[in-house]
This record gives sequence, C-alpha cells and structure tokens, in this order.
Amino acid sequence: MTELLVKTFVKNHKDVENSTVRTSYGILASIVGIICNLILFGIKITVGLIMNSISVMADAFNNLSDAASSIISFIGVKLAERPADKEHPFGHGRFEYIAALAVSFLILQVGFSLFQSSFSKVLHPEDIKFNIVSVVILCVSVVIKIWLMFFNRKLGKRIKSSVMLATAADSLGDVTVTTATIISAIIAGITGLKIDGYVGLIVSIFVMLAGFRIAKETLEPLLGQAVEREMYQRITNMVESYEGIVGSHDLIIHNYGPTHHMATIHAEVPNNLNFEIAHETIDQIERDVLEKLDIFLVIHMDPIEVNDAAVMEKKEMVTSIIQALEKKATLHDFRVVNGEHQINLIFDLVVPHSYSKDEEQRLLSRIIEEIRKNDTRYQCIITIENSFIAEE
Repeated sequence: MTELLVKTFVKNHKDVENSTVRTSYGILASIVGIICNLILFGIKITVGLIMNSISVMADAFNNLSDAASSIISFIGVKLAERPADKEHPFGHGRFEYIAALAVSFLILQVGFSLFQSSFSKVLHPEDIKFNIVSVVILCVSVVIKIWLMFFNRKLGKRIKSSVMLATAADSLGDVTVTTATIISAIIAGITGLKIDGYVGLIVSIFVMLAGFRIAKETLEPLLGQAVEREMYQRITNMVESYEGIVGSHDLIIHNYGPTHHMATIHAEVPNNLNFEIAHETIDQIERDVLEKLDIFLVIHMDPIEVNDAAVMEKKEMVTSIIQALEKKATLHDFRVVNGEHQINLIFDLVVPHSYSKDEEQRLLSRIIEEIRKNDTRYQCIITIENSFIAEE
C-alpha cells in the first residue's frame, strides 16, 4: 500500500536527495495523515458519545490534533519549498521546523485540555455504556494507526526526515493509548469499575509527552546540531579524495532546512604545493560538493609539513602519546619551531564534549609531561578545541 501511494503520487520517487522529490514525500505524508486522523476522529468521537467515555473522546481529540498537525506540516512543507530570495539567501527550509514546533504546542494544548476534562471525570465519575460493536470499531482504529506508524517510519527513513520519524513515534504512542482505552472499556463493561477518568488522565499525559518530544526534536536543528557521523564521512572522504589534499578537520555544517546545508572545512595541503594549483583544487572541490551533495561548502586551506622527516617523527610521537591517554582525542595543525635552547611543538588538540574544564587541563598537563620525557627542550603550545561531530 505504501509503495503504491509513493509510485502514484511522488514523481521520480527514487531520487530522494532531490529537494522537489523530498517535498512531494512530505506532502503525501501530510495528506495521508490528515485523511486517516480525521477518519479516526470521526470513529472515536461517535463511539465516545455512544459509550459516554471521556477516555475514548480524549483519544478522539488526540487524533484531531494529529490531523491539525498534518495540516500545519503540509503548510510548512509548502512554505519550505519557496526558493531563496534577497531577504533569505539560504532559502526557506527552516519553515518545516517552525511548522513542527507549532504542531508541538498544539499537541501540548490539546493534552492539557484533556487532562483537565479527565480530572473532572475522576472527581465526578459516570457509568460507561459498554457496547461490543464500539469496542470492535476501536480495534479497527488501532489497525489503521499501526499502518500509519509503519507508513511514516518507512518514508521518514527513506528521506531522512526527523518530522516523519517523530510522527511515526507519535502513532506508536497513539496505538498504546487506544489499546489502554479499549481495555478500560472492557473492564468497565464487565466489572462496572469507573476507571474511565483515570485512563483519560493517562491518555492526556501521553499526548503531552508527545508534544514535549516533538518540541525537543524540532528545537535541536534550530539551535544547531553536531555533524552526523555519516554526513561527516561523506564530506571528508570526498574532500580528501582529491590529489593534493592530505587531510581535513574542523568540519562545521549549518542546517537551513532538511535539504539546505552550508558547511565549512579546513583542508590540509602540503606546504610546498604551488599556491595557484592548491587554490584551483579547492575551487573544484567546492563546485563538486555543491553539485553531488547539494551542500554549499567553503574550504579553508591549511599548509602542513609532509616532507621534513624530523617534523613527521615528532608529530608521530605526540599523536601516540595523545592516543595512549585519550583514544577519542585528536590533533591537527601540527608545527615545529626550532630554537637554540627549546623546541616549540604547536598544535590544536580536539577533546570530547564530555570533558569538563578541569579534565581538559588534567589531560593537557599529562600530555605535556609525557612529551617532555622525550626531550626537556620541548615546549608545547596547545589550543584545546571540541569536535563538531556527534559523539557515538
């Protein structure tokens, strides 16, 4: 069913890196979400009124909020599709995140309203009119929501959409909530226990938690995230594949929407390489990355020593010391300045984000101590940095 919908409504559906194709996926997911959730709302509100069940009606309004979320997502996807202009040179891709943030606030508001209604039902419980047909209809709604969960998860993984994956997770929560509602209705019908209000409270809490989760996941790209390791490998492997590039570091990616990225990176080149040749290579890499990865990349060129055996030996010595003390630490921009009475070893040290300032200083002291064991003339000039790559 999912593949049939994709092939029918998404042109060139296999080209998931294309922003237009990705937008078509987003529109399809939004429309399917709107239709399914409106159907579920109609089913559950009818059943809730027949059974006089606040938990069923709470679940119904949860689906109505999901439909409204899909409408907002649809609007967000369409606005994000707008091209760049003079006021917004990086495009409008972040509208998708803003739409998702609006959705999270809507879900929170619905959850809070349901919590109030359910709390009132706890204080003033009413009998539930048990109806086996209604329970069967609710079971059908669970099946629909399970399909919607797999639908959003499949499309979300295909186009790497955090919004769709969040929607899939929300659908899984809805399945749990509706199942609990069905169980409570059966228990109330068999035993006469008035637990409807308590189940309604549980439903409302699930709804509010979903709102908090979506808000958190949406705020992360707006605030700025670490570079995903897969993206890091793709860019660095491509940059370092060109002749004359011997390494790279300090990759930073700025996200202007799921398909709009700007990045900067330091590319290491031999210090004896002709400047014009090196510059030509850098320009070519920037053009190729834009064409093949659709990333606007700006490259800073770092000249490094690759021919002086003495310098390379010292770099190897320092690297082995750092790796022995902290496997996650790395160095770059290594230079040696020889003096009459001392030898300056200058480099940048990249340490994990988990390190506190005290831990950084302790590691720094240990590195310097181990280096000076090799030669007391060594003086270390070290700049500490944190990695921009997401830690595993």
